[in-house]
Amino acid sequence: MARLYLVDGTYELFRAHFAMPAMSGKDGQPVGAVRGLVQSLLSLLRQPEVTHIAVAFDHVIESFRNRLFPGYKDGSGVPEELLSQFVLAEEAVSFLGVTVWPMVEFEADDALATAAAAWGSDSRLEQVLVCSPDKDLAQTVVENRVVCFDRRRESYLDESGVYEKFGVAPTSIPDYLALVGDSADGIPGIPRWGAKSTAQVLEVYPHLEEIPTDSEHWSAIPRGAKAMAQSLSERMDDAYLYRNLATLRTDVPLAETLDDLEWGDVPKGLFEAMCAELNAPRMLSLVPRWSEG
Repeated sequence: MARLYLVDGTYELFRAHFAMPAMSGKDGQPVGAVRGLVQSLLSLLRQPEVTHIAVAFDHVIESFRNRLFPGYKDGSGVPEELLSQFVLAEEAVSFLGVTVWPMVEFEADDALATAAAAWGSDSRLEQVLVCSPDKDLAQTVVENRVVCFDRRRESYLDESGVYEKFGVAPTSIPDYLALVGDSADGIPGIPRWGAKSTAQVLEVYPHLEEIPTDSEHWSAIPRGAKAMAQSLSERMDDAYLYRNLATLRTDVPLAETLDDLEWGDVPKGLFEAMCAELNAPRMLSLVPRWSEG
């Protein structure tokens, strides 16, 4: 049975950058992160269960969310030697015969969420695996049909796993992140709303607009409920903004069909040229299947 792997290329590139030693291509440019990324994806492609695959990248770090909230994550702090490899990474992955989605207005996570929503219930697929440990992608999980897969830890997060980890349903993840905050994305959250108490409230009132303004009307009464209710009441507009930031879009215009995402083999000529550019001839031996492209 077919499985679709949706890979967060930006996360994988960052992970490779901090895991690999500094390396230079034939033109002297940094290529260590790209080499690590390609090796990682080749390892994934050697698995027989990977029948369909796409990789999404943040072609630029900023997106429409930066216009909504100045504090949202941007490219500041990203090492220049890593930023310089973004375009090369997209090209290298495409030379694996893999569909690449480079995001500009949207984020890579939005492309993954759109694909998960589009094909999560497709009868041709046994499962869709969203390959990233990012918290916001937990909102894409649907029962055991769409799951998050942390490749580094080799751990899966299905719907029951989301409950166990966060204490809320996948559909409440944007509300949860709005209240608790998400430092990775620059979302500050609402004061006095900690992870445990937020989960207690959202278990009863799954979305912001369902939470009574007065804690005396709450069915769930965590410690500090009165202060939590007051803080939320004073910052409700902020909470709605943060939820908007944390909500992944499912309307990214992806041109491909599911058939287009079926992986066949690596185009030999293109990939040989890429290995030469990366100064990495040994990667040729890692390719599971060749075509003559």
